[in-house]
Amino acid sequence: MKRTVLFISFITTVTTLSAQSLEEGRSYLDNARYSSAESVFHAVLNQQPENAEAWCLLTNTYLKQELTEEAADTLALAPASVQKEPYFLVAYGGLLLNTNKTDSAKWYFEQAMNLTKSKNADILAAIAEAHINAEKGSPDYALQILDIAQKRDKKNAVLLVLEGNAYRRLHKGSEAYQAYQEALNKDKNSSQAYYQLGRIFLSQKNSEMYLDFFNKSITADNSFAPAYYALYNHYLYIDPAKAMEYFTQYKSRADKTPQDDYDQTDLLYLTKQYEPAIQLARNLISRDGDKVQSRLYKLIAYSYEEMKDTATAMGFMQQYFQNEVDSNIILKDYENMATLFTATGKPDSAMTYLEKGLGLVKDEEGLYAHYQTLSRLAKQVNDNAAEAKWLGKFYAGNNKATNVHLFNWGLACYKAGQYPQADSVFGLYAEKYPEQKTYGYYWQARSNAAIDTAMTEGLAIPHYQQLVQTIDSVATPSASDKKWLIEAYNYMAAYETNTKKDYPAAIEYFKKILAVDPANETAQKYITMLEKMTTSTSGK
Repeated sequence: MKRTVLFISFITTVTTLSAQSLEEGRSYLDNARYSSAESVFHAVLNQQPENAEAWCLLTNTYLKQELTEEAADTLALAPASVQKEPYFLVAYGGLLLNTNKTDSAKWYFEQAMNLTKSKNADILAAIAEAHINAEKGSPDYALQILDIAQKRDKKNAVLLVLEGNAYRRLHKGSEAYQAYQEALNKDKNSSQAYYQLGRIFLSQKNSEMYLDFFNKSITADNSFAPAYYALYNHYLYIDPAKAMEYFTQYKSRADKTPQDDYDQTDLLYLTKQYEPAIQLARNLISRDGDKVQSRLYKLIAYSYEEMKDTATAMGFMQQYFQNEVDSNIILKDYENMATLFTATGKPDSAMTYLEKGLGLVKDEEGLYAHYQTLSRLAKQVNDNAAEAKWLGKFYAGNNKATNVHLFNWGLACYKAGQYPQADSVFGLYAEKYPEQKTYGYYWQARSNAAIDTAMTEGLAIPHYQQLVQTIDSVATPSASDKKWLIEAYNYMAAYETNTKKDYPAAIEYFKKILAVDPANETAQKYITMLEKMTTSTSGK
């Protein structure tokens, strides 16, 4: 009789320890402390391999980390005697749901519900959670199951949190908000409810509200790590020092993960601790090898850039571009690479990277700024065609473009040998800025002269004539005006001489040169020469 009493006492003790351990494991699971949860559930199963609830919780721990293979391997180790238990059926259904076998999953869930006659709220909650968390799960079905569960257990705040999560999956924020508030009515210290309310407002970018709820989550349970991590994320770029405080508190309450070191590296960089950031980033590259997050190369590059080591920075940026997938590369990466190449006297390479980044520029103002930078770089390398291209793009539709931009575009076209385009640009210049139309006429004349090199068509003549007429209307021509008059008269005299053979007309143009510049020996020489040719011709 004494042995029987002792044995019953031992069973009671083990059962109590098991219940306490499972509760501790659930707490770790809710807190996203997956390694700790795994350890607890493994410990329970080592003592009680037929504890179906522990198998279910351990499987859920793996599935929340998207470790389906580990979940499958775990369930394969379960003894045959437990495989028809409701919790085990839910665990297996959850695995099937996460491997896209929805029909099979449904069968296992229904078996679990039939065995419990849909009266076990915890079983129903586990099925609902599986549907909420799985990509192929049905939030609508989860809500139906939770409705049944709440009729079985009307005081359970966890069921209402799950209901809110289901509504969030359906993008029904108002219904989710109401569910979480009802959860708090049942349990005012539900850190999960406060946290999920914060996530609603985080999706709406309402910082005042989500900060309030995340802080309330911590007040409700100061060991709730996800809320600390959410606060760290909020302050990461606006107050890195404060973010570091929250991250330190998060780490003391969470299981260590490989991501922690990446986050620590980010914080070191953002708090301007460049040398420690570089060292930790290098350690991670060595630790993770091919699986390392490529952005670390960029972080190292930015750190060296801040330390004025441009050459080393460029080397790491090049490694970043070699290792990162194109879809993850952002505009700033291309801009930074262009800045580094410019600083090292390689504007042509800078242009290459800026061009690659053009597709990522979303706003019009930013696009025009890129066009202007590209035109400047093209000018530095004497690439007139590229300069013309980018100046043209900068000018088109740009309300902030000025006469200087238009003129430079036309000049770049001219230098690039794009004479028809130059003619069009300078024609626009003369039309749009009549007070400066001499510039437009002059370069139109030069552009057409470059097209009609043999002077057979006289394409430049009308533009030189417009130039002369405009300058003649000025009371006191400038030195530049006089220079352009001489050029215009020379060209028109050459055209009359060589193409039209009208020597008297040519002589008149040379005389006009002398009127502008009486000491012009060349004009006088040609007048003498043409007069002799005129006399000779008339003598015949």
